[in-house]
Amino acid sequence: MKTIDELLAEGVSGKRVFVRADLNVPLDGTAITDDGRIRAVQPTILQLAEAGARVVVASHLGRPKGAPDPAFSLAPAAARLGELLGADVAFATDTVGASAKETVAALADGQVAVLENLRFNAGETSKDDAERGAFADQLAELADVYVGDGFGAVHRKHASVFDLPARLPHAAGFLIATEVGVLKKLTADVKRPYVVVLGGAKVSDKLAVIDQLLGKADRILIGGGMAYTFLKAKGHEVGISLLQEDQIPVVTEYMERAEKSGVELVLPVDILASSDFPDLKTKAPADFVTVDADKIPADKEGLDIGPRTRELYAEKIADAETVFWNGPVGVFEHPDYADGTRAIARALLNCDGFTVVGGGDSAAAVRTLGFDENAFGHISTGGGASLEYLEGKTLPGLAALED
Repeated sequence: MKTIDELLAEGVSGKRVFVRADLNVPLDGTAITDDGRIRAVQPTILQLAEAGARVVVASHLGRPKGAPDPAFSLAPAAARLGELLGADVAFATDTVGASAKETVAALADGQVAVLENLRFNAGETSKDDAERGAFADQLAELADVYVGDGFGAVHRKHASVFDLPARLPHAAGFLIATEVGVLKKLTADVKRPYVVVLGGAKVSDKLAVIDQLLGKADRILIGGGMAYTFLKAKGHEVGISLLQEDQIPVVTEYMERAEKSGVELVLPVDILASSDFPDLKTKAPADFVTVDADKIPADKEGLDIGPRTRELYAEKIADAETVFWNGPVGVFEHPDYADGTRAIARALLNCDGFTVVGGGDSAAAVRTLGFDENAFGHISTGGGASLEYLEGKTLPGLAALED
């Protein structure tokens, strides 16, 4: 995989460099609530601009249905990128139409432009190779060189991620190089003890990675909504907690495999449970009880790990040489159910080992709860991409960057 350092050494002055970034930031109207992904790609864009490239930045945002939708415009992200770069950033109001062509043509050396949301064109996400390829051909007309730096999208076989690199000289940006280097430390060059913390809502989203980690991790700590399927599989009452009953057989098998292989699979010992899901807008105080994990009342749902579980999980993380965390362990968006996720983040900070926050909601939780991002070993920009890499899958966007 060619690196951006090699590309810069060859010289990019005057060249149109297409940077596939991941500017898929959360929005409240037009206000960006977390600019982490924009900041993550800034070094690549800045280096290219300072080297005299004419930088064309492209990304998706949300899931528009192949047509323009103002709610998913990248205009706020383009404005924020300009603030971070301390320079004007041009914005094209389409992807490959008149505005894109005019905006790119008007760039001088060292200037940056952002194209409108790639998913406003149906060809970006099409499963038809010809339709996707046709869109990639149009994008290729806007550039001389391709730089892949949208790690959060590399697990997608999309036109700008998979097809476009085949049409242009290509290299990996700083962010992708960093992300891949970190993932190798979690797979090929692991320092032990290796502790994995998995949370989030659905156990089905994590089954494939658990399958892989049962042969690699020393301890797997389970939290979040997915924990209740494990607790149910052990025969415990889980009340009205989130439950994927159809996954109980495979979860049971995984627990048996963990025991046979010597992997410590740790479940919550106490839970914060309530009859009502909290109001995440008003953040009104919640009515909950703390109960043993095997005694959740039939009319209540678990919404966070309890204080004894927080202590237990912190102990299990303390001596780790490598920690990977993906998924909050409670409804962290509400202050009454944020302590579990806060405890996991704090445990990573107190650990002397290499700590990785695996993107997605985990990264959002770290920022929402006010932790210093730089205090962690690494915060990934791609939760889904990280998980698929750990599952052993070939990621289309990385494969496309191979020479």
